Amino acid sequence: MSLAKWSVYIVVLALCVSALGCARAAEDTRGFSMTESATVQASFADTWQAVKSVLRERDLNIYTRDKRGLFIAYSDMHRVFFAVPRRVKHTIVITPLGERECQVEIETVRQVYGVTLLTLPNWHDRKVTDNQEAVDILSDVVAKLNTAE
Repeated sequence: MSLAKWSVYIVVLALCVSALGCARAAEDTRGFSMTESATVQASFADTWQAVKSVLRERDLNIYTRDKRGLFIAYSDMHRVFFAVPRRVKHTIVITPLGERECQVEIETVRQVYGVTLLTLPNWHDRKVTDNQEAVDILSDVVAKLNTAE
């Protein structure tokens, strides 16, 4: 066999071995999210409307809007240098504490779109490093409820 054929076989073998090394199970995502919360002095219905309004004003994509007090909203998908698509997921839970008091809790997690040999193409959670958007959402909700009084 010629040297050219051997080099092709070696390159193909190296690619196969490296592809096997890419197969892995999904990561353990515990501790990937950051949580912020605030207690507001408003009824549950007013708080729900204020959260919905703030999410729309911030141009977040509201995926789930549950009248029992749950919102799931996503930031716009973006790429960094034409690479992997990224977005931020906010899960907002409104818990009534009384007739005129509610707790608003926001859980934030960063997501990337990808696929491995063991998963389907989907959004995968990654550790969030900046929670400023959740803090801003909470302050906007509190401000909106304070001006409504």
